[in-house]
Amino acid sequence: MARYIEITLTKRNVKCVARLLDEEAPRTCEAVWQGLPQEGDVFHAKYASNEIYILVPTFAGTEPGPENRTLVPSIGDILYFHLPLGAKLPKEAASLGSSPQGAVDLAVFYDRNNLLLSPSEGFIPGNLFARIVRNLEAMKQAGNSVWREGAVGERLSYRKLEGPALKAWGLETD
Repeated sequence: MARYIEITLTKRNVKCVARLLDEEAPRTCEAVWQGLPQEGDVFHAKYASNEIYILVPTFAGTEPGPENRTLVPSIGDILYFHLPLGAKLPKEAASLGSSPQGAVDLAVFYDRNNLLLSPSEGFIPGNLFARIVRNLEAMKQAGNSVWREGAVGERLSYRKLEGPALKAWGLETD
């Protein structure tokens, strides 16, 4: 049975649904599923192009490790990055970088033509673990709004989508 998560930009009140890629990234999907819900201040990528993300404390008992990695996420891709102790983070999230377990970056790629290349760190592949299947166009518009109008006060949340909530999105419940 397919598993789904709901992703919300709370201030803009925009929601979308992503299907977990359990066959392609089973360890990452299970770690994320067990770690939900997650929420945090939204950041917009500087170098990867069309990416919004949150940084949260590491939540997996055991990190999933490299799995279904990509350097060129496409529109609607959802990626997981484990950022080890000492990773360079935005100053607003710097305290996460001092945790011995590191931090996790959960990223939504809302449009195409992305490349995970940092000027200081080089290529940074991420684990592709989900793909948006509902309301992608609204998330694309909201991502562009974050880019053009700013992220201040915006939060991005990820939660499990189960039971009757699946039907509300027109998805299977079996």
